[in-house]
Amino acid sequence: MTAMALMVALTAGCAGGQVSSPTKSATQAQPYAGLENRPIRALAPERVEDLLAGRGAGYALAAELNHYPGPTHVLELASELQLRSDEEQRVHEVFSAMQRDAQQYGKQLVGLEAELDQDFGRGAITQAELSRLVGEIATVEGRLRNTHLAAHLGIKGILTPEQVSRYDQIRGYTGDNSGPAAGHNIPATGQHSENSIMH
Repeated sequence: MTAMALMVALTAGCAGGQVSSPTKSATQAQPYAGLENRPIRALAPERVEDLLAGRGAGYALAAELNHYPGPTHVLELASELQLRSDEEQRVHEVFSAMQRDAQQYGKQLVGLEAELDQDFGRGAITQAELSRLVGEIATVEGRLRNTHLAAHLGIKGILTPEQVSRYDQIRGYTGDNSGPAAGHNIPATGQHSENSIMH
């Protein structure tokens, strides 16, 4: 009786486990539902806005999180960073050049993504056309990312190590990092080469 009772209990437990095991919900099975209504299906509307406005959209995180401040936030924090008037002017120059180029490349990228989407939508895409569009998209996106990263590189050449450190503190980048220190390759005098600024 004891053995029989144990076998029944184990069988019931296994059956119960099968019934309660997780299954894919309708939501999990349809992760892209609704996206077919986007004007450009592969791009969220807010991403299109970011690209056309020249905003970073995460392209410069490799710099931002490794002690290379971005021009937009440096200008926002000009008072806290105690920027001198000449420093602020140079940051403005970097920002203006970055935004001009980023908007240009962003517009190109949106246009190419729209073309790709429309070709698939019409059922008119060929392998040759696909290769051309994907190649152009990769090239433009590479230039766009370089634009944002180069701006951060330019800003690093303007700020003093103390300003970079203060920027990191204000932005909340307090985690330990195995990368270079905030003041690496920057003269302690705070005088930096004009060549480091993106033009």
